[in-house]
Amino acid sequence: MSRCRMPALARLALAGLASLAAVGASLAPPSSPAAAADRPEYVALGDSYSAGVFVRLWEEKDGCGRSGRNYPHQVAARLGYALKDRTCGAAEVVDGVLAPQPASKVYGPPTTPPPGGWRSLPAQVDALSDHTRVVTVSIGGNSLGFGPIMTKCLTLGATTPWSAPCRRYFGQGEGKAWLDGRFAALGRDFGRMMGEIHDRARHARVAVVGYPAIAADGSGCGYLHWDQLGSVKKGDIPWLDELEQRLNRLLEEQAVRHRATYVDTYGPSVRHGVCESGEAKWMYGIRDDLTGDGDQTDQPPSQECLKIPGSGQSCTFVHPNARGLDNQAHQVIRALTSGR
Repeated sequence: MSRCRMPALARLALAGLASLAAVGASLAPPSSPAAAADRPEYVALGDSYSAGVFVRLWEEKDGCGRSGRNYPHQVAARLGYALKDRTCGAAEVVDGVLAPQPASKVYGPPTTPPPGGWRSLPAQVDALSDHTRVVTVSIGGNSLGFGPIMTKCLTLGATTPWSAPCRRYFGQGEGKAWLDGRFAALGRDFGRMMGEIHDRARHARVAVVGYPAIAADGSGCGYLHWDQLGSVKKGDIPWLDELEQRLNRLLEEQAVRHRATYVDTYGPSVRHGVCESGEAKWMYGIRDDLTGDGDQTDQPPSQECLKIPGSGQSCTFVHPNARGLDNQAHQVIRALTSGR
């Protein structure tokens, strides 16, 4: 079969994808000790999907990108909890929740770090104690390797003639072995994390929050639309959805096994993925316009971001937008208040 010609925009994009893949990387002030003493302590653990990266307004102090609109802040405000938000973009089950998050795995926003770079961050579980009454945790995508997987799909989509090259790669040979190994390791690490959470917060209700739909229906996606999935081939979009559902099943199984509540954010968002438009779109694409309050921007953007085509304000790399955060908050609040 003849070699396909790589589109010019895709060639420009590929130069920055490997570094950008890790960008996954709350302005509500901390409660005073007196006020917090009267409210149940709520500790939020997780990665960029719970931090709410790139939704205005986000914190700029440590590179975690926590949004004041993320579901931990909305849940705490609605249910009267004293919040400790330890979520952080790019966090993993081990490097982030169970152990410190190395400075090399802190990506912002802001995606251009301060002079000297970001500092490493303490293990998120260090925030837990016998005083903790509620814990939410949404983690696993980075441990699975979602960034490298997306980068592989983008690269293969731009450089091969196949209609579904990512499904082909991860469905056989070394690609399949690598992915199966990642799932096996994630299951082991997630179980160990749940045990640690219960040991440290013995009196807490624990909720495991699943991932919202990215592209359950790819009918609205266009090739090389960077506010959607860029150079991912249309034939690979269903495979990405299957991968996300497999990840969510693992999280739900772990929640049941460890006596935790599972929060489904996928089901309510299946018609609101990255391929939708307007208010129906609850998910950022690869490079997209920002949502949320105010006019905060990621300035200056990272050099890797500048290599990605498109007119979007920031390299948002497939995360929930403001409406997506609102959906997460609604589902978590409903789960925590059921049975009251």
